[in-house]
Amino acid sequence: MARLPRFAIPGQPQHIIQRGNNRQTVFAREADYQFFRDALVEAAGRFGLAIHGYVLMTNHIHLLASPLYADSIGKTLQSVGRRYVQYFNDTYKRTGTLWEGRYRATVVDSESYLLKLMHYIDMNPVRANMVAHPRAYAWSSFRRYADGDAGANSVWLEPHQQYLALAATDEDRRLAYRQLFKTFKTITTEDELKTIRDATNKGWALGSDRFAAEIEALSARRAVSKGRGRPRVHELKSEKRENGV
Repeated sequence: MARLPRFAIPGQPQHIIQRGNNRQTVFAREADYQFFRDALVEAAGRFGLAIHGYVLMTNHIHLLASPLYADSIGKTLQSVGRRYVQYFNDTYKRTGTLWEGRYRATVVDSESYLLKLMHYIDMNPVRANMVAHPRAYAWSSFRRYADGDAGANSVWLEPHQQYLALAATDEDRRLAYRQLFKTFKTITTEDELKTIRDATNKGWALGSDRFAAEIEALSARRAVSKGRGRPRVHELKSEKRENGV
């Protein structure tokens, strides 16, 4: 089955996953994480990708990011991938591919899913039984948003408006973000985890039917699985005309 083209909508946040080939280890020691982080920050700045959240696991990465241009994600990951594979192969005296063929991504409905995705991403090391609390993991965005950590692992992150809207001050935002990790223990159910994973792996829009219809209208490609039912794009367009949108 032919894969659907990736979404290319400037300004729309996307959840991005890149895995090691056959889920092999891609970060073996601290220096590997550091090299990848530096390559990512450089490429994101060069190609216009605002990274809001991230986690680097031993065999894959997650990013939550908004592209400034239609090709921001592709160019950023291509640049990072080339640099990192060369570094990794030289370091470990190996040859061949390192990453799984294509990165996987989904557009995200900011109002209903952005904060849940930040929670989902930062909780990855906990779900993998690597640490007991996300604060104990150095290679994620948790410390930046929960504690105001300005270290090299997170100072470059660009807070999304949904995070900024949590409170009026930095201190209150950090408090509110920490509270999410208590609230979402019950809100982020197994069904929602499956929804996030399926949308990202299969390239569907992550959000409401209305959001999916808007994405279809913008991208001219199907945004949900046939089983869920196609959004009624023509009705959405008619509604926008009537409201002067």
